[in-house]
Amino acid sequence: MNIKSLLLGSAAALIAVSGARAADAVVVAEPEPAEYVKICDVYGAGYFYIPGTETCLRVGGYVRYDISGGDLGTFDGAKNVDHQDGSINDTWHKNTRFTLKTWTGQETELGTLKTYTETRFNFGNGEGGDTSYDPATGLFVDNPAHNKDVSLNFAWIQLGGLRVGKDESAFDTFIGYAGNVIQDTIVPYGDFDTNVVQYYFDAGNGFSAVVSLEEGAGTVGTIDSYVPHVVGGVKWTQGWGAITGVVAYDSNYEEVAGKVRLDVNVSNELSLWVMGGYGSDDNLNDPTYAIAAGGRGFYKQWGGNWAVWGGGTYKFNEKTSFNAQVSYDDWKNLGIAANIAYDVVPGFTVTAEVDYQNVGSDDLTRAWDGAEKKSNIGGILRFQRSF
Repeated sequence: MNIKSLLLGSAAALIAVSGARAADAVVVAEPEPAEYVKICDVYGAGYFYIPGTETCLRVGGYVRYDISGGDLGTFDGAKNVDHQDGSINDTWHKNTRFTLKTWTGQETELGTLKTYTETRFNFGNGEGGDTSYDPATGLFVDNPAHNKDVSLNFAWIQLGGLRVGKDESAFDTFIGYAGNVIQDTIVPYGDFDTNVVQYYFDAGNGFSAVVSLEEGAGTVGTIDSYVPHVVGGVKWTQGWGAITGVVAYDSNYEEVAGKVRLDVNVSNELSLWVMGGYGSDDNLNDPTYAIAAGGRGFYKQWGGNWAVWGGGTYKFNEKTSFNAQVSYDDWKNLGIAANIAYDVVPGFTVTAEVDYQNVGSDDLTRAWDGAEKKSNIGGILRFQRSF
């Protein structure tokens, strides 16, 4: 009887314990979410850590489609041979571009280590890939659309203030490009592509400076000995705007050119700028490169000794802005460009621009391309998706 009571009591106790456990909620540990990309925002938006390293990487670029037309000489005009009768017709100049950009950043005991690259791929017609040039008429008469050369526009390394690699000349990058118009070189303000050894100094109070040793590019621009081109610049930046000056020594021709620029933030909507350039040209018309140089070296690209550029941007609202530029030089070359840029959605901008130029000379020795004085009008419609 005692054994029976003991068994019944044990069974009851087991049932009670089982019931208590069944009433408890079952808790299953959830796996932690996998972090495939570790965000790195110390250098700005869009950076992420390369897995297994302390290097931050950002990938970006744009896809662009340009449609342009106008008179020959506006940098937009295009000609092609009529497929039926062989005559030469005006036609559209179209170009599609894909640009790939990369940035990296990493903190080291010697300062921030950075890199930047930009590679451009183009398909279209117009200058830069035409197959047949007629010197008698000055026309590209066989102008098919095709894949053009791939260009490496930037590929530099920077540690602290020291930068080496492929860049655009500090004569342009440090003082700033000539406004927000598409055709900003109707009156040119300096050449661009070059290998560099540069040092940037930033005092942190608005004062900055640069010294750049440059190789140049092209037949006229590339250095012809161990002596580099030299560019130096200083800048003072405050809330109201900036004052900048650059001076360049062209070692090929032993000539000097300089530019001074004033930027003014008039209001939240309006910003204005003006830039003046002056350069010596005693040795630029040497007989070896008289036609190619046209009185211009790698830095003093404008005609004559002096040139001036000015313009501004007015923002109507968050989506729409108006941009304009006027340029003029000692050889009486005149350029005017104006556009309306509209952000359809974030990252997608449509720009419509009209350009006017009056360039060339009755004295062909003072014409950039051997052309007589002529006025031209052209227009560009640009679609660009930036990412």
